[in-house]
Amino acid sequence: MDELDGRLLALLHDEPRVGVLEASRRLGVARGTVQARLDKLVARGVVTGWGPELDPAALGYPVTAFLTLEIRQATVADGTGGHDAVAAHLATIPEVLEAHTVTGAGDLVARVVARSNTDLQRVIDAVLASDAVVRCSTTIALATQVAYRTLPLALQAAGRS
Repeated sequence: MDELDGRLLALLHDEPRVGVLEASRRLGVARGTVQARLDKLVARGVVTGWGPELDPAALGYPVTAFLTLEIRQATVADGTGGHDAVAAHLATIPEVLEAHTVTGAGDLVARVVARSNTDLQRVIDAVLASDAVVRCSTTIALATQVAYRTLPLALQAAGRS
């Protein structure tokens, strides 16, 4: 990443619907340069998508919680349990936004959303429906202090912090 990559990513972050031609005009470089940079950023996995960012609260899911899951480890005999089995189960629950294998007290942490605290119980029950999940502890988010973001990291990587 260099300074131009950082400027391009900042422009796309601020105005995601800007076209390549307009981006080239604003950045003061050729259209082909912008396209080549975008292609390179996509190929390297820096840019992973072009879809809209969705707000779960605006979709009717204002409750966010983090579930710390303890899972039954996979055994050769029965093949159940383990991270892959739990991840596959979590992927079937629309309210599970993401899940990560972690170190510490639990094995996995999942970020989930719900329509209400009562609905959160339904989501937790859906998570616990897997025999591979032994225990779940829940932390409800009261407010978002720093929303998920990657632009500051990209700018730092480009030397533009």
